[in-house]
Amino acid sequence: MKRRRWRRLLLEVLVLAAVVSAVHVYQTRHVARGAAPAFETGLVDGGPVSLADYLGRPLLLQFWATWCPVCRLEQGSIDAIAGDHQVLAVALDDMSAADMQRWLDERGLTYPVALDADGGLARLYGINGVPASIIVDAEGMIRFVEVGYTSETGLRLRLWWAGR
Repeated sequence: MKRRRWRRLLLEVLVLAAVVSAVHVYQTRHVARGAAPAFETGLVDGGPVSLADYLGRPLLLQFWATWCPVCRLEQGSIDAIAGDHQVLAVALDDMSAADMQRWLDERGLTYPVALDADGGLARLYGINGVPASIIVDAEGMIRFVEVGYTSETGLRLRLWWAGR
């Protein structure tokens, strides 16, 4: 009897893992792979930023939006990671840089943010949903892609792995 219960549990775990894997593949099917697409854009604070600015160390490229509840749930983790790793957040919001800076200041968030109001950077990377996390290694190769909530520990482990 116990053996049958263990087999059933194993089967359920395998089915769950298959479903989670299938959802991940579906959600990331259009996201860029291989060499990270080069870009030049502006930060909310007015400064210029490009992918080349981040080469040499792993980068967390985080696509998000202020209207996204899951994104807001992740923001504290992203801010904590930014204290130890390179982070560039890309906000898919149609607001002015001043309004975005005010929004960030109200929440105490300090990581660099680029505004992508027209979605051009998101299209370049094949992002169709937020939050989306892309880990780019020191040489500019995309190593990991996640769409949806990702834990701080999960992101830190991916950044560590990309830096090996």
